[in-house]
Amino acid sequence: MKINIICVGKIKENFYKEALAEYAKRLSKYCDLKIIEVADEKTPENISDHQADLIMEKEGKRILDKIPEGSYICSLAIEGKKLDSVDFAGKISGLMTSGQGNISFIIGGSLGLCKEIKSKSDMMLSFSDMTFPHQLMRVILTEQIYRSFRIINNEPYHK
Repeated sequence: MKINIICVGKIKENFYKEALAEYAKRLSKYCDLKIIEVADEKTPENISDHQADLIMEKEGKRILDKIPEGSYICSLAIEGKKLDSVDFAGKISGLMTSGQGNISFIIGGSLGLCKEIKSKSDMMLSFSDMTFPHQLMRVILTEQIYRSFRIINNEPYHK
């Protein structure tokens, strides 16, 4: 199974980098994980809705260029479906069982995802009604992917 996390912007804080490295190491026994970063656009203060759409479209084109052909696309969006950890593991397991060998999780920038990315998504997933920094979402998503593989393999995990 190949899992891509395609995200906007770079991680600057070492504590996020360390957490991601730890989960990547743990996941290496279950899947081929790639974290793919695309450049973010400068976002000025007090921008119009039109300017925000243009920024999201530019970032969206960069994201689309990185999605592997035939990949199952799961975009993180506040309006997406909420799953608990067991259901999330079931979704990943179901994709593997059906022969889907590549999942791409998409995390947008500070403004979110453009309409084109959302429309091309096979699934939109929400972790909460709250807003999280996109750097932190990478860590949360990676931990949940790791937890999913532990559940799938009937291995102990923290409940």
